[in-house]
Amino acid sequence: MRKIIKQSEPISLAEHRSKTYADYDNYPEKDKLRESLLEEQGYICCYCMSRITMGKMKIEHLKPQSKYKCLQLDYKNLLGSCKGNEGARPQRQHCDTKKGQTEITINPTEENQNCEKLIIYSSTGEIYSPTESINYDLDKTLNLNLDSLITKRKNELDLITEHLKKKFPDRIWDQTYLQELINQLSAKNEYGFYSEYFQVAISYLQSQVIEIA
Repeated sequence: MRKIIKQSEPISLAEHRSKTYADYDNYPEKDKLRESLLEEQGYICCYCMSRITMGKMKIEHLKPQSKYKCLQLDYKNLLGSCKGNEGARPQRQHCDTKKGQTEITINPTEENQNCEKLIIYSSTGEIYSPTESINYDLDKTLNLNLDSLITKRKNELDLITEHLKKKFPDRIWDQTYLQELINQLSAKNEYGFYSEYFQVAISYLQSQVIEIA
């Protein structure tokens, strides 16, 4: 999961919200909203970091509509999520599709707290948190330890570790190079895309950076 910095909302959303009859269902320009969320998030899912596109995404309400009707048109409450195996058995679903109307503790848009610092990736690809409520969100509510997602995160981790082993056969990492890799992975490419599951590699690289007092 990557911290999301919310940008300006689509003008059409603000205009629609000003109308007395406005609600989410009768907002007519959802494609404008999708475009904004995709660009904001670098075309990756707000939860699992898989690739999302205009035709392969869901508009997620972080605070569920069933409980927070006043937030259904609040741009800060809206995220772009993958379809999370929509239509599959509940055990195979993940992200917003699995979450449904459940309220979760972790918030990738929280301004005063970085969700990245609340999450740990194991060497085998699992995701977890030392905070019990967040760990439940990750594992149960969002089902981010689904085997297929574990495999994809493990593959991302393997790619970065193999790269480093080839670059530094003596296993002594050059700290400047590590930081350069972190900076490269943290940036969107020329098309505005982040790499899928890139935060797994960043987290590993950050763990290898020696802090100098």
